[in-house]
Amino acid sequence: MKKNEENKMNKKEQQLQQFIRENEGEILTSNEGVKISDDENSLNAGDRGPTLIEDFIFREKMAHFDRERIPERVVHARGYGAYGEFELYASQKELTMANFLQNPAVKTPLFIRFSQVAGSKGVNETNRDVRGFAIKFYTEEGNFDLVGNNIPVFFIQDSIKFPDLIHAVKPEPNNEIPQGQTAHDTFWDFIANNQESAHMAMWIMSDRTIPRSFRMMQGFGVNTFRLVNEQGKSRFVKFHIKPVLGLRSLIWDEAQKIGGADSDYHRRDLWTNIEKGNYAEYELGIQVLEEEDEFKYDFDILDATKIWPEEDIPVKIIGKITLNRNVDNVFAETEQVALHPGNIVRGIDFSNDPLLQGRLFSYSDTQFYRVGTNHQELPINRPICPFHNNQRDGAARYIIDKDRIAYHKNSLAENTPYTVPGSKGGFVTYPSFVEGRKVRATAKSFEDHFSQARMFWNSMSPIEKDHIMHAFSFELGKVQSVSVRQQVVNMLARISTELATYVAKAIGAIVPNVQESQVTKSSPALSLFNTKVFPNTLKVGVILETGFNGRETSYFLEQWKQAGLQPVIIHDELGVVRGTDGVELKVDDSFLTGSPLLYDGLYIGAGQDVSDNFLWKTKSYVIETYNHFKPIGASKLAAPILQSIGILGKPGVLVEQNPTTFANQFIEAMTIHRFWQRA
Repeated sequence: MKKNEENKMNKKEQQLQQFIRENEGEILTSNEGVKISDDENSLNAGDRGPTLIEDFIFREKMAHFDRERIPERVVHARGYGAYGEFELYASQKELTMANFLQNPAVKTPLFIRFSQVAGSKGVNETNRDVRGFAIKFYTEEGNFDLVGNNIPVFFIQDSIKFPDLIHAVKPEPNNEIPQGQTAHDTFWDFIANNQESAHMAMWIMSDRTIPRSFRMMQGFGVNTFRLVNEQGKSRFVKFHIKPVLGLRSLIWDEAQKIGGADSDYHRRDLWTNIEKGNYAEYELGIQVLEEEDEFKYDFDILDATKIWPEEDIPVKIIGKITLNRNVDNVFAETEQVALHPGNIVRGIDFSNDPLLQGRLFSYSDTQFYRVGTNHQELPINRPICPFHNNQRDGAARYIIDKDRIAYHKNSLAENTPYTVPGSKGGFVTYPSFVEGRKVRATAKSFEDHFSQARMFWNSMSPIEKDHIMHAFSFELGKVQSVSVRQQVVNMLARISTELATYVAKAIGAIVPNVQESQVTKSSPALSLFNTKVFPNTLKVGVILETGFNGRETSYFLEQWKQAGLQPVIIHDELGVVRGTDGVELKVDDSFLTGSPLLYDGLYIGAGQDVSDNFLWKTKSYVIETYNHFKPIGASKLAAPILQSIGILGKPGVLVEQNPTTFANQFIEAMTIHRFWQRA
């Protein structure tokens, strides 16, 4: 590799190079380096005789194959990841001594794994589910893992209930149905009987759980941590990750259909855009709370079923995250990455959040079981800074320790490896004051389960409320137990009478005579409709018939690309489609290989003569796009197609009159993305 290329690589990439190899053009050998002459025939006693146990080539190949799959994650099994870097905007020295938050000139390499919670590795990626959003920062002082979700709250307050939650949400054990979905009896039975989940239930029934893309999805650290500065002052903190492109979601009908059209929808979107150079970008933010303000609010700041409203505790944006490199091998990197909220660095510490406290054991225990004793030595998990200790042996040990000393304290090696005091960079636990009797109890300040659930409802736009009501109706409509359905409606009535009444009617339940929450507060940050969105990387399906207006279409495509849109040329057949003025365009999708579900908007460019086949297939694309409230544009010659469907002049349906004006109008329509007025 050339010297200037080496200089461009960050430390993590340089470290990984020694583990990366190219097999193309190389001689086939065994893992011990023995050159192999025949890899297609077992060693037999005669050409029709039994296979001999002495065939070491067969044994090595088959034994490795039998062990190629490590245990699947119990939760977050379906995941996809990418590398990137974190760039600090300004020093946070006043808040923390964490070294990666000190110098804006230093870029910190990182790895992000996005995931689904409930399903197995083979589940559709557009199912309604919480998404994991976990980051491993490879800092100069060790790895810091921010293991979060795309929802800022959680189902439970104490992690001892986590196995119960997951047992309830997983497929029911008697028939292993349904896969990767919450629409079944045991899940909603858990929710109804553990009403601390009421707030989370509102979030998961919202459009947050069917995101358009990993690149258009928020991340939250969920738990409460501490930041500690050089003076030993501690403050409470929550972490936020905000997408630069803004927030976008799918709608339920669309999400279900995409699951059939492309079950790899989210990972394909991330992979393809990074390969094209459309890097995924986010901003890292923090909510900071002074220790003396711990009991200032009407909720407990350590309760993971509660948010810190942004109007009360603003999010301070401190840096930018850019995902700019795909993995080389999904198993070696994405599957073997071992994320753990207990991986912290000096300047970051834990709070008494009871959900976090349990995660600190559970995650590390899981990684030791799943990936192995020495999982921290794997290339994806290895820190970029040197590491030395007295740990030895264990399965799959990578490091070869030459010295004979593996204990502390010692004199034979002058008591090395040696400890480092906090004043010289050693990790020191923040000395928070702890006292109290040993009890198994929930704090009184954790008992309000409905105020923030109501605040979430108050914060939704009418369209979002409609989606939530439909989501509850669908999910509970799949529940067979009349009792469970009624119990959930009883819980919803404590949040909103309007919500409970709608759902009860849809599923045949009774609206209970209970007092709904009287909370009037709303939080604008909770509505997806209150975030600015950009057209960058949104896909435009461009349906072209032979004889389309070559000059105008070429102009539109150029303008849209400059705005960041990604046109996808669609025609009857793959190959090229020819227009006027000698314009020929490469076809990306045929009607058969493409799908209107996979585009964020649609443009139709017809020729002078429109075939019946083109007309029929185009109409099916237009109707699907229109029913999902997406923008639709058409050339003058294609306007009769829209008129025949009866959508000409409807919101978000544009017909070209003036090329310059039309190009800009269509770009603006793509930023709006959904035209809910059609409903």
